[in-house]
Amino acid sequence: MRSAQLTRGAIGVAGFLILGELVVRLWVSRTFDFPAPSVILYEAALLLADPEFLEGMLVTIGNWALGLLVAIGVGVPLGVLLGALPRAEQAVRPLLEFMRPIPSVAIIPLAILLIPEDSLMKVSVIVYASLWPILINTLYGMHDVDPLAKESMRTFGFGPLAVLARVSLPSAAPFMATGVRIAAGIALVLAVSAELLAGGVNGIGVFAVAAGSGNRMDLIMAATLWAGIFGVVANLALQTAERRLFRWHWLRTGGART
Repeated sequence: MRSAQLTRGAIGVAGFLILGELVVRLWVSRTFDFPAPSVILYEAALLLADPEFLEGMLVTIGNWALGLLVAIGVGVPLGVLLGALPRAEQAVRPLLEFMRPIPSVAIIPLAILLIPEDSLMKVSVIVYASLWPILINTLYGMHDVDPLAKESMRTFGFGPLAVLARVSLPSAAPFMATGVRIAAGIALVLAVSAELLAGGVNGIGVFAVAAGSGNRMDLIMAATLWAGIFGVVANLALQTAERRLFRWHWLRTGGART
C-alpha cells in the first residue's frame, strides 16, 4: 500500500514536471522570463556544491528546529494543563481565539521592532506561528479522552495525576503528534518568510533575496525547491513516526488506509 502510494506520487510529480516544461517553453517563455523546470532542477543540483547556500540552508533548518522544539515545549504542557482544568480553559479561551487567527507573517515587522537580535527574532516568530496547531490539537486530544476510562481509574483509587499519566496523556498523544506535524510545515514557512522580510547574513530566504537582486529567477526557484523538498521530507518523517508510534490510533480512526 505504502509503495503504491509512493509510486503514484512519483508518477504525478514526473507528469507535472513534463507538463510544466512544455508549458514554459512553448507559451510562458514568450511572454515572461521564467525558467523551465529542467533549468530549475539543474540549478538546484548545482546549489549542493555552493558553500554559501548550504550554510544558509543549515541556518534556516536550525531556526526551524529550535523554534519547533520551543513551541512543543510550551504548547504541549499548556494544552495538557488547560485540558485538565476546564475552568482555566474557559477563562483563557477568548484570548486564544483572538490571537490564533492573526496571520503569523503579519507579526514579523512587529517582531523586527521589538527584538533587535536577528536569530532570536526569527525563532520567536517561528514559535508563535507553530504554537497554535500544537496547543489546539493537544486540547482536542484532552477533550477526546474517554470519560468512562477516567472514571474507572478513579473508582480503583487512582488520583488525578495517575489518571492524567495513565489515561489522558496516552489517549491525547496522537493528537499532539498531528499538531507537531502540522506545526512543522508552518514553522518552515515562517523560517523562510522571516528571512525574506528581515534579511540577515545567511538563510534560504536571504539567498533568494540576493538572487532576486541579480535578477536570477532560476536561483530563486532552485532555492525554493530545496525548501519544499525539506518540507516534504520532514512531513514524511513525522508521519512515519506517527504511524509507527500510534498505529492503534490509525487503525481505530481509519487513518492507516489514507
